[in-house]
Amino acid sequence: MTSASIAAPVLVTGAAGFVGFHVARRLLERGESVVGVDNLSPYYDPALKEARLAQLAGYPGFHFRRFDLADAAATAAAFREVAPRRVVHLAAQPGVRQSLVDPHPYIFANVVAFLNVLEGCRHGGVEHLVYASSSSVYGANRKVPFSERDNVDHPVSLYAATKKADELMAHSYAHLYGLRATGLRFFTVYGPWGRPDMAVYIFTDAIARGREICVANGGQVWRDFTYVDDVAEGVLRVLARPAAPDPLWNGLTPDPATSSAPHRVYNIGNNRPEELNRLIAVIEAAVGRKATRSDMPLPPGDMLETAADIADLARDTGFSPATSLEDGIRRFVEWYRGYHGA
Repeated sequence: MTSASIAAPVLVTGAAGFVGFHVARRLLERGESVVGVDNLSPYYDPALKEARLAQLAGYPGFHFRRFDLADAAATAAAFREVAPRRVVHLAAQPGVRQSLVDPHPYIFANVVAFLNVLEGCRHGGVEHLVYASSSSVYGANRKVPFSERDNVDHPVSLYAATKKADELMAHSYAHLYGLRATGLRFFTVYGPWGRPDMAVYIFTDAIARGREICVANGGQVWRDFTYVDDVAEGVLRVLARPAAPDPLWNGLTPDPATSSAPHRVYNIGNNRPEELNRLIAVIEAAVGRKATRSDMPLPPGDMLETAADIADLARDTGFSPATSLEDGIRRFVEWYRGYHGA
């Protein structure tokens, strides 16, 4: 990576979001200049997003721009003015279940906006784009752990389909224009400043307030819960290693994990799936109160199990998740109490 690349600001989209906030903060802590972009979507309480931004505003190297990446003109202008050499694209419309009832925002935020980012990278001479994909792309697959070499042509939600579309779009730009791009398939990220629509936050909030929790499939659901600090470390390791063509890639026996173009995809997970019942027990212990439970069927679009094979990421970057579920939940509950004054 050139000295000019290091001197130029890193553009982090979704900087007011959960993972974006942590990645931006890590970059700032090591002395990087960061331009954060977010539209402060009301998908969940924007007050939490504002609170994250207030944390980042304390760093002299942080600059924030509020606009919607689905606005092609605004996105193009930002790329021209910021002139980033590295881009971490984490902005998205999240939520598997919401995509079933309100699908249109997912196309604008996850497909149209990503096209605008790709165009900005293409015309701006960006040296490396790291972007968020999702474990949801594995869809109907039942062979675990999920490998980047698995077929991912059977999504079970529109959200998953948009993330698969992002991977295909990034690959096409890598092939056509030489844009170095790396996609990261995140596996159930949790931790301080987390999203209030995700299980760890929902269960903690309900248990702390003495409210009932709805538990899918009797708690016999498995997720590869991954602590956010481990995820941020993985993103920074990948950012420092621009994707390169695989000289051994063969179109007669194509490997979905690599390419003759400078494009890669990696799983980024904890490599240790946990049953939902165990998650609830760990939260109960951290909060100091038992949950009141009610059962519900597995919702449409939800996967029964996720498990990440992270061998490629570990080999190429030295990534190794370091946070146990107990430690991660304890830190989350401590943050939750401080944030809510509980």
